[in-house]
Amino acid sequence: MQSTDDASLLRRYVESASDEAFAALVARHVNLVYSIALRQCGNPQHAEEITQVVFVILAQKAARVRPEALSSWLFQTTRLTTINFLRSEARRHAREQEAYMQSTLNESGSETWLKIAPLLDEAVSGLREKDRRAILLRFYEGRNLREVGTVLNTSEVAAEKRVSRALEKLRRFFAKRGVDSNTGTIAGVISANSVHAAPALLAKSATAIALTKGAAASGSTLTLIKGALKIMAWTKAKTALVAGVVVLLAAGTTVVTVREVQAQETYSWEVSPANFAVFYKASAGIIIVPTKFNNNGSACSDGGRGAIGIAQPLKNIYETAYRMDPLHTIVIGNLPAERYDYIAKLVGPQEAHKQMPTDENWTIALQKELTRKFSIQARVEMRGTDCLVLQPASTGTQGFKPSHSMPNGIAFTVKPGNYAFHEQPVGTLIGNLQRSLQIPIVDQSGLEGPYDFTLQWDEPDPKQPNLKGLKQALHDQLGLDLVPGHEPMEMLVIDATK
Repeated sequence: MQSTDDASLLRRYVESASDEAFAALVARHVNLVYSIALRQCGNPQHAEEITQVVFVILAQKAARVRPEALSSWLFQTTRLTTINFLRSEARRHAREQEAYMQSTLNESGSETWLKIAPLLDEAVSGLREKDRRAILLRFYEGRNLREVGTVLNTSEVAAEKRVSRALEKLRRFFAKRGVDSNTGTIAGVISANSVHAAPALLAKSATAIALTKGAAASGSTLTLIKGALKIMAWTKAKTALVAGVVVLLAAGTTVVTVREVQAQETYSWEVSPANFAVFYKASAGIIIVPTKFNNNGSACSDGGRGAIGIAQPLKNIYETAYRMDPLHTIVIGNLPAERYDYIAKLVGPQEAHKQMPTDENWTIALQKELTRKFSIQARVEMRGTDCLVLQPASTGTQGFKPSHSMPNGIAFTVKPGNYAFHEQPVGTLIGNLQRSLQIPIVDQSGLEGPYDFTLQWDEPDPKQPNLKGLKQALHDQLGLDLVPGHEPMEMLVIDATK
């Protein structure tokens, strides 16, 4: 059996560093890895690089891989490596994926495959371990049911039932995402399209690089290896943080039902109000759970390191994940009314110093968790929007002065009718004006660099902004006008209708 051969080859490589054994493993599984990478990234060259990375990681971690679960390990590692790669290739990936999927449609003649392919690996990844292994063995590796049963240490009949149950779970997954099909069709299109032949020399090049544990890899490949190992470690930590438990409800000696539920734990970071001290001490994780608090909630975000929120509406969490403010958010349909506690960070307290302030991978991870948990589509797109346009007045910008050191370390003071800014760009002014007036503002002032400036106007009732007085103050004191406009701008669209 192939699983037995895998065990023998892995053992030979681990115990005696046999190049021949590792090369045989690569040759046996290279099509599987390449196909998964190609389906997700849609670019053959990128898929080849990802394939090389996966086998480098296998060479590094071979001693910890269970031979009977090798296919499943390769599947998960390829998927995580590709996700990491696509974070830096998101926009180009969308275009290439569309072109690749269209060519796949033309070649296979299957409209069903076109719909299923972008969802397939995510769906298989969401299966329980034995179900996932059954699907991989049966359709990705093309084993017959007797061989599947042997690998899973069960009978052919039991293997057939497991494959059928797993296909039904896939069918339900696809149905929730608008793909209406049956298990027979799904089985057929997966069998016909899930695995493609890798380029002829890829097995040799992947083997050569992997046997050096990545030392012979290019700079971009080394970066991808490090990123993949990081996201694999984070995924392992996340799994440990949020555990699934099995609940048996029995009457007498008869089991009534068995269902998998997510443990409703109390996490150390669930403290009201949300604060940075708790956030920095918390372990790494992307977690969203129903709130245990009855207050209005609070949230804070540390730029590149992550965010934490207590008793937050779902809309607020989406805005945090996509770094958009409420004035640039459109909700179609109705979001769940419940509130949630959440945390999003990719490194623990011991590793915090290693993370660069510009690293925003946590936002992508939070977006994926929102999609997985709520199946609500969200996207950022350009839309023509009613707004105010900030532009120079004919009187110039005499109110702006070259910036000096901040008095008492205070960057700005914002009170009703009184703004004082030190070493601040015009964007800081716009942000406060938007919050006060509750309408998007487009910057066409042409101002660059930090400035010192003040703005004062009469504001009798802070709940009813004095727009006329504010506009006059902007004109007289800063040489700027606010005029009505309709401009294209990035908007977060949350579609809760699907």
